[in-house]
Amino acid sequence: MPSAGAAMRVAGVGTFRSRMTTSAEPQRRRLLRWGGPAGWGALLAVAAVASGMIAAAWPPAPEEAVEPAPPAPVTFVFGGDVHFEGRVEASLRGRPGGPLAGMAGAFAPEDVVVVNLETAVTESDDAESKQFAFRAPPAVLGGLVADGVDVVSLANNHGMDFGLVGLRDTLEAARAADLPLVGAGADAAEAFAPWTATVGGHRVAVLAATQVLDSSFASSWAAGPSSPGLASAKRPAALLEAVTRAAAEADTVAVMLHWGVEKETCPTPAQQELARAVVEAGADIVVGGHAHRLQGGGHLGSAVVGYGLGNLVFDTPDTSDGALSGMLRVRADGAGRFDYQWVPARLVGGLPQRLDGAAADAAVADWTDRRACTGLAD
Repeated sequence: MPSAGAAMRVAGVGTFRSRMTTSAEPQRRRLLRWGGPAGWGALLAVAAVASGMIAAAWPPAPEEAVEPAPPAPVTFVFGGDVHFEGRVEASLRGRPGGPLAGMAGAFAPEDVVVVNLETAVTESDDAESKQFAFRAPPAVLGGLVADGVDVVSLANNHGMDFGLVGLRDTLEAARAADLPLVGAGADAAEAFAPWTATVGGHRVAVLAATQVLDSSFASSWAAGPSSPGLASAKRPAALLEAVTRAAAEADTVAVMLHWGVEKETCPTPAQQELARAVVEAGADIVVGGHAHRLQGGGHLGSAVVGYGLGNLVFDTPDTSDGALSGMLRVRADGAGRFDYQWVPARLVGGLPQRLDGAAADAAVADWTDRRACTGLAD
């Protein structure tokens, strides 16, 4: 039995034929009356005109393909290492606003703001056996949300300072604060899963992973197929696969990495190799930290790479190189172009204070000069 669509097509052809037959009947009678060459000539002329009209109308002209409009531009703003130890805690008690109040104007509500959360969020006292173990109470996450942070990465060498209990507490605190967290999870699939959102029609994805783990924890802290932990980039295959999957769905993919060597102002060959691999896998923006120092940034092909974002909220002496801070703004125009801007700051009491005037100009020039050893273009 033909489908409903086929029945309609058959009926249409039948109707067309019926009309042709009905309209041809008077022509047949006139032909019999006309007779002779003149009559035949007239009829052939009518037939020729009719066939020309049908040929001109069939087949119909194909419709022109309409290219979809590119998505609206989106601005990402990235900040470096954040913890709440020592003077940071005291500074927050003595001032209004959250930890990023001093960065007013560096980002807008519609921007995608991402920082590296370099601490466990837990009340546990059971720290891992290591030199530095960072923790903070759940309330600090509410301060980050209030300041406009959209996503935090826990993929770093302090994300599990209080073991599995601390990790579970951190994940639960992030959920309770409605603060998306990437780079950690109940298993590897969750740890490497991106945060995704659509901003003005622009599909974005943010992933995170760490290349830095203490040797004694490199295995136990790494998320496995059925075990909780961090997204480890010690072997980058899982990260690269995750980036490729994200790039198939998103217009812009950003990756935050924990990598490099502490106190170094130039990226290591391992950082540069991983940056190239991640960009080739489909990332449009690659940023990172761990050195607690600013490292240069620029373009790698069309992608933007910022090798070292330094400290953003961190207990470090005000006059040290570790107090040089800032945030990296990257604008994705939706058509494959990525522009960037360094917004300089200095840590005072462990909290960032945005610079302006001559101090800002000098800080931007210093950050730009750090590109010389990165292999990146302007």
